Amino acid sequence: MYVGWHMKTNLLTITPDTSIFKAREMMDHHRISHLPVTDGKAHLMGIVTDRDLREAWASPATTLSVHELTYVLQKLNVANIMTKNVITATPDMNIERAALIMHDSKIGALPVVKDGRLVGIITTTDLMEVLLTSLGLSDDSRRLSLLVQDRIGMLAEVGRLMAQAEISIRSVLIVPLRGHKNIWQLILRVNTDVFDRAADILKESGFKVLTDYVEDLSPYLP
Repeated sequence: MYVGWHMKTNLLTITPDTSIFKAREMMDHHRISHLPVTDGKAHLMGIVTDRDLREAWASPATTLSVHELTYVLQKLNVANIMTKNVITATPDMNIERAALIMHDSKIGALPVVKDGRLVGIITTTDLMEVLLTSLGLSDDSRRLSLLVQDRIGMLAEVGRLMAQAEISIRSVLIVPLRGHKNIWQLILRVNTDVFDRAADILKESGFKVLTDYVEDLSPYLP
């Protein structure tokens, strides 16, 4: 999965001379938290966030009257508050790299640039949608977990058991089990109507199947 497949391309942008009142109005109306700043020709110059606007409103608020505050804010435009050194992504960046950059940089969006021009934006909301889609979450499916040793062929073995039973796996997620070296959570999602049969088949084949949260994982460790 790549950023270019999941980024938003129907962009709302502003220019440096846009007033912060206008930027606030656009964010509120479209329910967004980030506005890329361009020169009007798709060349990225900065970005303004909801946090930037809140800080601009708050900074003089304690020392000025309402009338004075309104006057000061009317004189401010986006150029005064935007972040100029923008962290960006490219369409061919993979999703996990984009997620890591946002996490490490503590930011909520990455403008996407190609050949020096702004072509999209990807946000933490977009990444959450990717995650939920990847997990196959739906009302007609359920998940089960296996705690397994990190060894070659484990996923193939589970897949073979499901294939033999003609059970379709909706999604697979493999995550290291925190605090347990070389043990992984193998998380399967299958249709609700075959869930019990899938769990029984795996148990009969020697796997310890988790279908609900348990505090003590000791009985389920391989």
